[in-house]
Amino acid sequence: MERFEEILREYWGYSTFRSIQRDVIESVFNGNDTLALMPTGGGKSITFQVPALAMEGTCLVVTPLIALMKDQVENLNKRGISAVALHSGMSSHEIDITLDNVAYGNVKFLYLSPERLATEVFRARLKKFTICMVAIDEAHCISQWGYDFRPSYLKIAELRNVLSSEVPFLAVTATATPEVVEDIQAKLGFRNGKVFRMSFVRENLVYLVRNVEDKSKYLLRVVNSIQGSGIVYVRSRQKTKDIALMLRKEGVSSDYYHAGLTMEIRAAKQSDWQTGKTRVIVATNAFGMGIDKPDVRFVVHVDLPDSPEAYFQEAGRAGRDLNVAFAVLLYNDTDEQKVIQRIDSTFPPIEELKQVYHALGSFLNIAIGAGKDEVYDFNLLDFCAAYHLNAVKAYNSLKILELNGYIELTDELNNPSRIMFLVNRQELYKYQVAHADMDRFIKVILRNFTGVFSQYVRIDEVYLSRLASISTDAVYNNLKLLSKQKVVSYIPKKKTPLVIFIEERLDERNLRIEPKEYLERKNRYLYRANAMVDYAKSKAKCRSQLLLEYFGQTDSYRCGKCDVCTARNELDMSKYEFDVILQDLKTLLQEQEQTSETLVDGVKHNSERVLRVIKFLLDTGKIKQNAQGLLAWHSNNE
Repeated sequence: MERFEEILREYWGYSTFRSIQRDVIESVFNGNDTLALMPTGGGKSITFQVPALAMEGTCLVVTPLIALMKDQVENLNKRGISAVALHSGMSSHEIDITLDNVAYGNVKFLYLSPERLATEVFRARLKKFTICMVAIDEAHCISQWGYDFRPSYLKIAELRNVLSSEVPFLAVTATATPEVVEDIQAKLGFRNGKVFRMSFVRENLVYLVRNVEDKSKYLLRVVNSIQGSGIVYVRSRQKTKDIALMLRKEGVSSDYYHAGLTMEIRAAKQSDWQTGKTRVIVATNAFGMGIDKPDVRFVVHVDLPDSPEAYFQEAGRAGRDLNVAFAVLLYNDTDEQKVIQRIDSTFPPIEELKQVYHALGSFLNIAIGAGKDEVYDFNLLDFCAAYHLNAVKAYNSLKILELNGYIELTDELNNPSRIMFLVNRQELYKYQVAHADMDRFIKVILRNFTGVFSQYVRIDEVYLSRLASISTDAVYNNLKLLSKQKVVSYIPKKKTPLVIFIEERLDERNLRIEPKEYLERKNRYLYRANAMVDYAKSKAKCRSQLLLEYFGQTDSYRCGKCDVCTARNELDMSKYEFDVILQDLKTLLQEQEQTSETLVDGVKHNSERVLRVIKFLLDTGKIKQNAQGLLAWHSNNE
């Protein structure tokens, strides 16, 4: 067991594990199917990377986040750990080479999206792999009760039909309600499964809800009163620009971020924020994936998120250094109305979904019955312009088609240029002798890029031009020539969103969106949205407790710092005294409605303190007063 600490020290430089990490590692290393519930920033990746390094064979890591997949592979490679990724955007030859390297090389981690699991080329090669464990990131995606359900995750359990029964599955997630916890284990076919829960309590994070009409004015007040860097979340791309501009005009170093920006611009904006050049980033929910900035002092939501899961994850990006940080939600009465309005655009009628699907097939020139597993460059705005579609409704239609397993839609991928030699060293030497004009250029590649005979290697044409002392155009032309002569395989860089047809294109009659399932999904969305509204409107319970109870953690204490707790703290009495008076009042009012005078007389405590508690309970909605002036316990606030 000491091997785990050795691995942690050798590759990550840490001397001890955090919280439940070691328990999870020991469980999966001992062959147990394991589920780990760890909040954002809890160190989930360590729980599968460490045991896999202590095992013989390759660890399969299933994750839907391609950008995060690439980051983790890059970070592992920097640590001297062999890791590769398999995802949409790769050529068929790249996929072949990657899978060959897993089968015959010494690859420790193979990252892949769940959609790749079902492809014939992967299934055919899987039998040749030596798999030591399967790690499933974002495991809540397997549950239809989860807030980010993906049908492709349901295929993960099919791996058990191919792999040895001794290969353990480790599922990790940062957000799962109790029913999702049960569903994950059932859908993955857990055998004698173990569940480990890291407390979701964030003691250093202060949750605040402010009911304000002028949100911009209050946001400026927050930014000016809390020192340090922050994130401001909004729902629309235009709003990111407008609020960032407003903050700049007020002297706050700020910038905006959304998925409509190019990959380079997004990377530059994120870098400026992470290095402190920009203090506040105003963003849509596209911002946050893979962010590891420990000193975020505040996260402000100007608009209501779709669910407590999304809110908990986004708010949790504050205060990872364990110093005090603030999660502020700005709310007013129009927000509840906006939630209702969003339903129509989030869940277009089924006939509209079919029209979008038909338009997509025509836009990409895919014949009926064709297109299965094919990858297509895709620009949403061009698509909407060509067919006069509302962009929001079209996007949501495509996401629903994805949820039903017909297509996969990716954000813009940053695929750098890659090369691989197609000839062996001896054949290359003969080519260099026969083509003296290319000899020096080839030598520059061989001296500066390793592994080019066995795998695709990323290159930068500008960097290569400096190394070879030739123009970038000359580099491009040389690589094109070598590619044409079958000396190298050269894949120029490309940045575009992609659509993958998981199934062949169907005619509209055979495209099935089951109305009952569709309605259930819509109702689940409404349930989560209403839970978020209830959180914003509640004045009766500690914010931290409300969130934790949503995720099934019922044994938490009042945080003492949120807006609800501080209002209660102003009563100037101990928690014990407050709770005793509260229980007496509740008992009396559940028996019958009463006037405040008879209620005070009926509670054997200091009358002034009893009145203070009654006023607090009225303000927070736990006690209601009817038209006759009688007080009653409000049962919805048990």
